[in-house]
Amino acid sequence: MARTNFEQLLEAGCHFGHLKRKWNPQMAPYIFMERNGIHIIDLNKTVAKIEDAANALKQIAKSGKKILFVGTKKQTKDIIAEKAASVNMPYVIERWPGGMLTNFPTIRKAIKKMANIDKLMNDGTYSNLSKREILQISRQRAKLEKNLGSIADLSRLPSAIFIVDVMKEHIAVKEAHRLGIPVFAIVDTNSNPNDADFVIPANDDAKDSVEVILGACCAAIAEGLEERKVEKADEKAAKEQAEADAIKDAAPKRRARKEKKDEEAPAAE
Repeated sequence: MARTNFEQLLEAGCHFGHLKRKWNPQMAPYIFMERNGIHIIDLNKTVAKIEDAANALKQIAKSGKKILFVGTKKQTKDIIAEKAASVNMPYVIERWPGGMLTNFPTIRKAIKKMANIDKLMNDGTYSNLSKREILQISRQRAKLEKNLGSIADLSRLPSAIFIVDVMKEHIAVKEAHRLGIPVFAIVDTNSNPNDADFVIPANDDAKDSVEVILGACCAAIAEGLEERKVEKADEKAAKEQAEADAIKDAAPKRRARKEKKDEEAPAAE
């Protein structure tokens, strides 16, 4: 069963593209028609592309890898944060920190700095500082939290990146391509679909459109995480059973060795 359908996408306004004069010719295969100077996206193709992307995302999550969600548009960033957090995935909804992927060690240092400030606050050192120093550190901590707080748990490069609007997030796209990180993206009619490895043709400006697509993709990620959890539990149970069987099989052998030793003891005397 498909994760979305034509009616859901239609109701969310996923079919509305940009004005014809703003279109990117590379998007022609995904455009159904033009109405009142606006391109209409073929939602049948959108349904199929969501399914492809969701299945790939599910496998990535099932393997225990991270997917980074990126979208800094004011109208959609809250939805991105909510959906990414629901599956415990990192996200960037403020300004993209240049070099976040290509210069990842530097970003990790900034995150570590934030952790060190927290440590100062918790161990009492913070209270010994002057008011001026406390104010400066607090401002620095707030700035770091705003820009990097949502990726604090990202200890290594993500295995995939999900982008809302490849034009606005072009720096993130370039960094991902440079490192060979697969790009999943909601791509509107004014964008180049070749910028994404997994294209989801749809309206990337409307809140409802982004929400329904991210909902389907995050549901797939949740499935992958759950399957991984079940597999790990099964592996643990199988290992424990194997150990129990080994102990059970070894008991008769130990008993036989003991009996043989007891029989040999009188003969030795």
